[in-house]
Amino acid sequence: MLIRVIEILFPMFFVVIVGYLCAKKTSIDMKPINRLNIDYFAPALVFSCLVDMPIGNKQIALINAGILAVIVPGIVIWLFTLFRQLDHKVWVPPHMFRNSGNLAIPLFVYTFGEIAKSDAVLLMVVSTCLQVTIGLIIISGLNKQGLKTLIRMPMIHATILSLAINYSGIHIWTPLLKATTLLGESSIPLMLFSLGSQLIYLNRSGIKIGILSTFTSLLSGAMAYIMIIHTINLPVLEKQMMVLFTMLPPAVMNHLFAERYKLDGPTVASMVLYGNFLSIITMPILLWYALSVVK
Repeated sequence: MLIRVIEILFPMFFVVIVGYLCAKKTSIDMKPINRLNIDYFAPALVFSCLVDMPIGNKQIALINAGILAVIVPGIVIWLFTLFRQLDHKVWVPPHMFRNSGNLAIPLFVYTFGEIAKSDAVLLMVVSTCLQVTIGLIIISGLNKQGLKTLIRMPMIHATILSLAINYSGIHIWTPLLKATTLLGESSIPLMLFSLGSQLIYLNRSGIKIGILSTFTSLLSGAMAYIMIIHTINLPVLEKQMMVLFTMLPPAVMNHLFAERYKLDGPTVASMVLYGNFLSIITMPILLWYALSVVK
């Protein structure tokens, strides 16, 4: 099993390390590349995965599991902030909205194969929709900003279009589907490369926050997983996926929102960067558990 875990994680961590070394040596600006990924490559990935994905009880159950995976940690950490007298606007979103793109999609594909790609994309869409609605409400209060952001996102356009075509039964021209698939597949290595490039911003001053938030993230995620498996009937593959999904590190988007709304940016950055860095330790353990124990 150890060899299996290494074989799954090695390609991912190799690309992450390459991204880190490239950013370290060249000071490459990933912002325009990330923008291209968010606006073009990731929407193509969403479209190619969802346009012909069977829509049934399994997908509905997975959506419900994805919602619980976001909401339960939020409630747990909100209670934690009350107890520790911390700012919930800073602490709650990073525990709710995890790295469902850069890390989760490659992880699921390398672990379970192409069969898991559509489910991984579906979970990413659920998390993204919740982040730009509920997440923004937590940070800035109830306003129209979240809805406007959601409407403008190309990923949401791709989701609506692909599901509309899926439900209508319209057959997509095969060369067009292959083209969107080819474009979408470039998104996965770019996600990993971008994740590696972010690690150059690690600093010692944030290590205490990073370690604490990683622990609370794993704990709140485990609580969400326990609730999911006891309330939602999922096949074995989806149960294994939820072990990993519920305990992913925070998404980079949390830091971008913190900066935009003038919250404690350094604290959120420490949560995000150290959480993803420490996944070098946590992911092999979670992966071993998912493949060996979950049945």
